Amino acid sequence: MADEKTKPKIEPKKEEAKAEVKADEIKTETKAAEVKKEEKVSTKLVKKTEAIVKGNNLHASMKQCMYICSFIKGKSIDEAIKMLEDVIKMKRAVPFKGEIPHRSEPGIMSGRYPINASKLFIPILKNLKGNLLVNQMELDNAKIYFASSNYASRPSKRGGGRFKRTNVILKAKEVPAKVVNKAS
Repeated sequence: MADEKTKPKIEPKKEEAKAEVKADEIKTETKAAEVKKEEKVSTKLVKKTEAIVKGNNLHASMKQCMYICSFIKGKSIDEAIKMLEDVIKMKRAVPFKGEIPHRSEPGIMSGRYPINASKLFIPILKNLKGNLLVNQMELDNAKIYFASSNYASRPSKRGGGRFKRTNVILKAKEVPAKVVNKAS
């Protein structure tokens, strides 16, 4: 009978220990869940520093896209769109190099009007503008700091020729506004 009295006393202690271990596991799981929630909240609040847009397989020549990229680099997105619209209206020439006729544009030695390529760039610039808004960046301070064009895979024409295809990458970054000090 002495053995029977001691057994019930030991069993509740084991059950209590098991309950404590389970409670500790639950606490650690809830703490881990809280930490994950905090990490998710912190990742949502992180502001991106740049916006990127890619134009793949554009039906335009590599040469024209290359000169348009250098033409819009360093400009704000709205300014670049306005400039390309002027190119489409043939009011502004894009500076080209090589044996190309002179244009009456001041500051440009030689240039052309790549109208079809400009029509392809405007929707890409509008997408870049939308990506800036998604990334919570200010449109007024954003400038295109990277504009590049590369050859894309070029399908064959009938007779052995190749079609023109170009990939374009544009990146915009927020540039801090210049502070103007008034000396009096």
